[in-house]
Amino acid sequence: MILRFFMDEGGNIVLKVNDIHHIAIICSNYEVSKHFYVNLLGFKPLLEVYREDRDSYKLDLMLNDVYKIELFSFPNPKQRPSHPEACGLRHLALEVNDMIEAVQWLESNNIIVEDIRIDPFTEKRYTFFADPDGLPIELYEA
Repeated sequence: MILRFFMDEGGNIVLKVNDIHHIAIICSNYEVSKHFYVNLLGFKPLLEVYREDRDSYKLDLMLNDVYKIELFSFPNPKQRPSHPEACGLRHLALEVNDMIEAVQWLESNNIIVEDIRIDPFTEKRYTFFADPDGLPIELYEA
């Protein structure tokens, strides 16, 4: 095995990472979350398996033909605090072309969306909403 390293701008040797491979999400209600990610957000199922030994579903989801999310179900998962800001993964960010259209679509599907804000550094519009388990999801306009 050959490990690939490279030198960053500061002269430090760092691991060469190509991309983020996927994000894993544990949900409390598999069918509700599957509907949310597939039918409302447009992710496409790649592979769905039921793991009897763990009483758990695993659904691999793609966006634009690229594997992005592993959606897991487990019996009685523990709640992870998100508000106030908790240590750990803060949110999942999705890029959209038209913020107003995206917000209207979400709201027409009874999803509560925060007010649209402007990023002071990029001057791009963004907002937040939550998945069925309260995971914060950001919409960021391209």
